[in-house]
Amino acid sequence: MSSNTPRLQVDGLTVAFGGLTALDDVSFTVGDTETVALIGPNGAGKTTVFNAVCSLVKPRAGNLRIDGRPAPTAPTGLAARGVSRTLQGLGLFAGMTVLENVLVPLVGPERPSVSPAEAASAVLERLGLSAQAGTPVDALPYPERKRVALARALVTRPRLLLLDEPAGGLGAEDIDDLAEIVRGLSSDGCSVLLVEHHVDFVMDVADRVVVLDFGRVVACGTPDEVRSDPAVEAAYLGLEAAA
Repeated sequence: MSSNTPRLQVDGLTVAFGGLTALDDVSFTVGDTETVALIGPNGAGKTTVFNAVCSLVKPRAGNLRIDGRPAPTAPTGLAARGVSRTLQGLGLFAGMTVLENVLVPLVGPERPSVSPAEAASAVLERLGLSAQAGTPVDALPYPERKRVALARALVTRPRLLLLDEPAGGLGAEDIDDLAEIVRGLSSDGCSVLLVEHHVDFVMDVADRVVVLDFGRVVACGTPDEVRSDPAVEAAYLGLEAAA
């Protein structure tokens, strides 16, 4: 793969549910080791983009490419292509320990060729969860369960990480810790596409920001460019400021 090849390329993506167009000709890229944020009001189509990349919804039109090749047509092919995702609802397995939850993506024929024990130990240490490895996830406070979900996504050593509202439900200190983790992922060769409503967090970690409104891209640029775009203020940032 050329270093100029986007890690993710979304070109003319259109998704419709019945008569409702959820995404309308959406195009953007995520470069090598780049962090790109999708922002916009509720219902703008952010999670639909994630679901399209993960083959959970079928586009009506457009193309999705990962490392220059067509994206998998089924979610089971994502791990082998170096793609991992977190969920808004965490998706942890109740009754299982932190370590058991983190090991789940490393089980099965599609798992990457890494040592499960080594990979799990490294990611738990990185996220400050080593001491909780044997603790049932049910017994952890929410911010720590959020980190377990992130650890499970990172344990496969993805080249493209999709973060769905990673800062949701976290306090200021935990958001600062998360920002440090996200900023450090580029040094691992990992690109990040994130959906988030915490605008300050987005502006702190993103190299570029893509703004969606009613399923269309209304702005794309650096955090500073997006902050000063009148269309963004009208569609999203201004609404948040008034809230």
